[in-house]
Amino acid sequence: MNRYIILYSLLLVSMLMFSLSQAKAQETFDPDELYFEARTLILDGKREEGREILRKVLSKYPTYADVLVLMGRSYSWDGQYDSAGIYYESALVASPEYEDVYIAYIDNLFWSSNYERASEVLKIGIEKIGPSSMALKYRKSRWYYYRESYKEALNLANEVFAKAPKTEGILGYLQTLRRLTRVNAVGATYDYDSFAGAISPWNTYSVYGRTRTDITGSLIARVTHSQRFDDSGTQFELDAYPSLGKNSYGYLNVGFSEAFFFPKFRFGTSVFWNLPKAYEIEAGYRYLQFSEATTHIITSSFGKYISNWWLNLRLNFIPGSEGSSTSGNLQVRYYFSGPEDFFSLQASTGVSPDEENRDFQSQLLNSYRVRAGYQHLWTPRWMGFGFVGYSRDEISKTNFRNNLNISVGTEFRF
Repeated sequence: MNRYIILYSLLLVSMLMFSLSQAKAQETFDPDELYFEARTLILDGKREEGREILRKVLSKYPTYADVLVLMGRSYSWDGQYDSAGIYYESALVASPEYEDVYIAYIDNLFWSSNYERASEVLKIGIEKIGPSSMALKYRKSRWYYYRESYKEALNLANEVFAKAPKTEGILGYLQTLRRLTRVNAVGATYDYDSFAGAISPWNTYSVYGRTRTDITGSLIARVTHSQRFDDSGTQFELDAYPSLGKNSYGYLNVGFSEAFFFPKFRFGTSVFWNLPKAYEIEAGYRYLQFSEATTHIITSSFGKYISNWWLNLRLNFIPGSEGSSTSGNLQVRYYFSGPEDFFSLQASTGVSPDEENRDFQSQLLNSYRVRAGYQHLWTPRWMGFGFVGYSRDEISKTNFRNNLNISVGTEFRF
C-alpha cells in the first residue's frame, strides 16, 4: 500500500514540475522578435494591437529604449503628444546617449509646439551625442526656423546639406529658407530665340528687383522687353510669395502690356503645400487676356525631393469653347553644393503660361520641348545661370517651326 502511495506522490510531483516548466516556457519570449512584430502592426495602422505587444515587452524589459521610442512614436502619430512624452522621458533616463531617443522626442515636441522643452532636449542631446550629429543639428536648424530666426536656421541647414546631403527633406527645407531669407536683389536675363529662317530671331531682355515684406513675402517687380515678329514691346509684372503658415505659401502674379504678342493683362495665383517625406504639391490658376481672346488655365504640380534630386511634374488644363487642351512639363534637378547650385533638365509638351519666351499668339497644335542648363551661386552675393533649349512647334498639319533658345542671366544680392 505504501509503495502505491509513494508512486502516486512521485507522479503528482512530476506533473507539478512539468506544469511549472510549461508555464515558465510560456512566459519566456524574444523581445526583439516581439518588437518587430509590434512595429509592423503600428506601421500598418493597427496602433493599439502593436502597443499591447510593446507593453508585454516593457513588463519584463522596462528599459528597452527602442521599444520605448516606438511606443512614443505610435502616440505621436496619433496626435497624443503628452502620452508620447511619458515614454520619451523614460527612454532618456534608460539610454541617455542613444541618438534615436532625442530625434523622436524632439520631433514630438515640435509637433506639439513645445519649443521651450525642445530647446532643453536639444541641448542635452548635443552634449551627450556630440556636435557632429547632423540629425540633431538639422533639428536645431528647425528649432530656429520655428522661432522665425531664418538666417541662423539657414546656416545650420547648409552645414547639414554639406555633410549629410541625403537627410530626408533637406533640399525642400533649404529652398524654403532661401525664400524666407532673400531680402534684396537685382537681376537681368537675356533670351535669344532662333527659328531656322522661318521667322526672324527674337531678342528678349528682362530686369527685375526683389525685396521682402512681412505681408507679401518675396516681392518681385519685373520689366521684360522683347523684339518679335518685326515688332517690339514691353511687359510689366509683379510677383509675390506670401507665407500661408509653416508648411505652405502662396504665389500671386499680375502683369500688363501694350504689345500684341504679350497678354494685355495677366493674372496668376497658386498655393503650395510642403508635405511630409519631402513632397510638395501645388494648385493654381492663370488668366491671360489678349486683344481678341482670353485664356483660362488651371495648373497643378507635384514635386518630390530624393537625396540630391528634385523631381517636378506640372500639368496645365486649358478649357475652350472649341475644345480643351492640356500641356505638361517634367523637370529634374540635381543639386551639388547647395540649393542654388544645380543642373536642370526638362521636357515639356504644349505651352506653359509661365514660359514668357514662348509664342502665345500662334495656334500651336502640338509643341515639344527639351531644355537643359546650370545655375550656380558663385559668391554669397552673385548668382548666374545659363540654359539652352530646343522646341518643335506644329503651326498646322503641314507646317512645323523649330526653335533654338539660349537663356543667360545673373543676379546680385544686397
